[in-house]
Formats: sequence, C-alpha cells, structure tokens
Amino acid sequence: MKKVSVYAILRAVLLGPFMVTVFIPLTILYLSKDIRFGWMAGISTVLGLLFLIVGLYLLITTITLFALIGKGTLSPLDPPQKLVVSGPYRYVRNPMFSGVLFILLGEAIFFSSIYVLAWFTLFWIIIHIATQRIEEPKLIKKFGEDYLVYRENVPRWIPRRSPWNRETKE
Repeated sequence: MKKVSVYAILRAVLLGPFMVTVFIPLTILYLSKDIRFGWMAGISTVLGLLFLIVGLYLLITTITLFALIGKGTLSPLDPPQKLVVSGPYRYVRNPMFSGVLFILLGEAIFFSSIYVLAWFTLFWIIIHIATQRIEEPKLIKKFGEDYLVYRENVPRWIPRRSPWNRETKE
C-alpha cells in the first residue's frame, strides 16, 4: 500500500492552494492598492473571516482525506489512488475547490477588494471548465462505474442536503 509523504503533501499545497489563495491575492492587493475599510469594516472583517475559516476547514479536511483514504495528494503528479467519497465529498464533488473558493471570497470580503473578487470569479470559471473537460473525464477513466455512480448522486458545486451513502446509493 502506498504511503504519502508529508513532503509530497507540502509540495502539492505550496504549488496549488498557496499560490491561488495567498500569493496571487497578495500580489493583486499590493499592485492594486485596493484595500478599503469603511463604515462596514467590522461586518466585512467578521464575514470575511467566517468564509476563510470554512475554506480552510474544507481544504485541510480534503487534503487529509486524499492522503489517508486516497493514498495521494492534490497534485496531478501524485493523485489519489482510491476514489474519495467520504467526509465533505458525501455532500459535494469538489469540496477542495470549494474550500479554495471560500478562502478567496473571504479575502475579497475581508479586504473589500473588487480585484480579489474578480480573481475569485476568474478562478471559479477556470476550475469549472477544467473540472468538466479535464478532471471528470480522467476520473471516469480511472475509477469507471464507481465514479459515474458518485457523479450521478453528488452535485458538482451546490451541496446535497443529506450525505450521500455509497452502500445504499442514496
């Protein structure tokens, strides 16, 4: 059985989510100088932090599930060897991307930055297209009928109300 190294996980996180959620937004904020705090600073701070916390929870949880259950990382160079359909994956097919989106939206709200909001929107469009055209065909090829059944029962972006159960296929 393949064991995933901490180094592999760190490399995947630094190349993916760190660049998208930290490096690019900080670069945008620095170059645009678009950090505004007005009369709603308290509300935007709290709301932004709530989105950030939810996003970090989803990201950490899904990376952990990829390593422990899937025996892989989020990197395309070391993808999971098993289909992961537990935890947040029982509600939505892309909770890792959802976590990144929550973080980006939280940053846009926290910093009141229209440019970070634009980055959030652009990133969502990119991953939506990439998910449909690249990721899902690869998952069908790799996991076959298991993934097809999962895809039929679990939505891509909007979570189910109740967790999907693989055994009962509900």
